[in-house]
Amino acid sequence: MEKEFFLKSLKDKTIAFLGLGVSNLPLIRFFLRYGAKILACDKREADSFSSDFLKGIKSEGAVLKLGKDYLKDLEADILFRTPGMSFFSGELVKARKKGLVVTSEMEVFFDLCPCKIIGVTGSDGKTTTATIISEMLKEAGKTVHLGGNIGRPLLSIVNKIKPEDIVVAELSSFQLISMRRSPDIAVVTNIEANHLDVHKDMAEYIDAKKNIILHQNAFSKVILNFDNKLTRKLSDLARGNKLFFSRKEECKDGSFVCGEDIYFSRNKETFKIMASNEIYLAGKHNLENYLAAISALYGIVDAESIKKTAMNFKGVGHRLEFVREVKGVRYYNDSIASSPTRTIKGTLSVFPDKIILIAGGYDKKIPFNKLGEVIPRKVKILILMGQTADAIEAAVKNSPEYSKNNPEIIRVKNMEEALNLAREAAKLGDIVSLSPASASFDLYKDFVERGEHFKKIVKNF
Repeated sequence: MEKEFFLKSLKDKTIAFLGLGVSNLPLIRFFLRYGAKILACDKREADSFSSDFLKGIKSEGAVLKLGKDYLKDLEADILFRTPGMSFFSGELVKARKKGLVVTSEMEVFFDLCPCKIIGVTGSDGKTTTATIISEMLKEAGKTVHLGGNIGRPLLSIVNKIKPEDIVVAELSSFQLISMRRSPDIAVVTNIEANHLDVHKDMAEYIDAKKNIILHQNAFSKVILNFDNKLTRKLSDLARGNKLFFSRKEECKDGSFVCGEDIYFSRNKETFKIMASNEIYLAGKHNLENYLAAISALYGIVDAESIKKTAMNFKGVGHRLEFVREVKGVRYYNDSIASSPTRTIKGTLSVFPDKIILIAGGYDKKIPFNKLGEVIPRKVKILILMGQTADAIEAAVKNSPEYSKNNPEIIRVKNMEEALNLAREAAKLGDIVSLSPASASFDLYKDFVERGEHFKKIVKNF
């Protein structure tokens, strides 16, 4: 799509944003700048938003349409679907049949972006991996634009992006499900059961992920996790260069761990990159994130920039984030762990001694069997809350690893109660970690709000 032609065509068009969030404001300003008329639509009522947020949208010149009938008699030329709105929802199916343009911010951005795009998806680790890639590129002197699912609307800055720049886009399954273009370099960190409360089944979830590869050309590159069976299977879809990364096996093409060192292999040549213990971020999952980034950037970024980033990058918030130590007890915020695999690979893989774990939350219809097997080996006190508390407790007690009070299981109603009990039970040298293995939506707006609440309570001890 020719960018200038598209932007000029927006004049006097009515664009409806279906689903409102903070990231919509820059997009609304962007489209208004080109003469479009904006409808800001959401099924939530006005009292679900802050007054400042709604004032901000209206002051920009947008018309609000809120409440349960927000899609009724919608008069618009272009509908922008928020990622959280199912592409297959009845309303959107009807809109497409009527001939309305139904699209999304990332779809249009991919059409207009003038530079190389590195796209990162996966069930776990995509934010950290995308950020690591961005940091490595910046360390090497590149101009980088990081955005997508990570929160920044890239379309609103498309006019500032130059052909020689690089975009790093984190892409969720909700964004990918309607994509008909793929990034120049596609990274898939892993695929595990996730978001089955929104996707109709696991097959739809995997199909959405496939779109990061399906529309690549022969000059593209794809990076896949060799240790993850579902991800490895995607290699058959690759048209261009295909590389892997592995924490467990040597890769002929890609990055891998051998002994205590990280290597990269390509065209029958193998190069040592660095020692794995030089990575600042702890955990097997972060080692995998770095391996993915190395495979994505080898040949684009020099080895020194890779190593320097690994040694200095302190991580993204709410990801095994050390909060503080109180009376010899250390508290960690791993609120991002909204799936069982994230808790297993994160919090439960890092600490050598058994910990006090706070878990549970919104039910995404994901099984907890594997988590139930790991918890008795890694947790001495399990504090559960939220919708998934029953399922997690059942998975632990049904595990062959479980024995009476191994771990001790305590049920609570909220975060305050969880942390008060954890503080009373903890002894000198103990670790207390929030790593819910569940989404946050039963008690919080998102994982950030959950993590901030955890930190606030701990900081007030």
